[in-house]
Amino acid sequence: MSTHKSPITCHVLIASLGIPGKEIDVRIEKEDANEFTTLSTAQTNNDGRCPDLLPQDYKVQKGIYRVTFETKKYFEKLGQACFYPYVQIVFELNEPEQHYHIPLLISPYSYTTYRGS
Repeated sequence: MSTHKSPITCHVLIASLGIPGKEIDVRIEKEDANEFTTLSTAQTNNDGRCPDLLPQDYKVQKGIYRVTFETKKYFEKLGQACFYPYVQIVFELNEPEQHYHIPLLISPYSYTTYRGS
């Protein structure tokens, strides 16, 4: 496992079960000229975290980013129906030198997110 820590990280918790969301596919994109371009894809680890979401050489810039979590695939592995096939979180970075953490608390029929630390 890499020791690199991305300037943008995420963490998935399955609120309905009280467990981390492990092995969830995650994609991060940046908006440019009203279109999103994929920067990287990753998968959450056993703790539900994605510490290496961005490539080590990526320089974060001001702008609008989008993180997509493939939640339907995850809940299908658990044998559960899921109302949200994926969750997209769009956010704007104005201070690229800061660390940005995007937590996602999800259950099959709801989700919550906030700016973490």
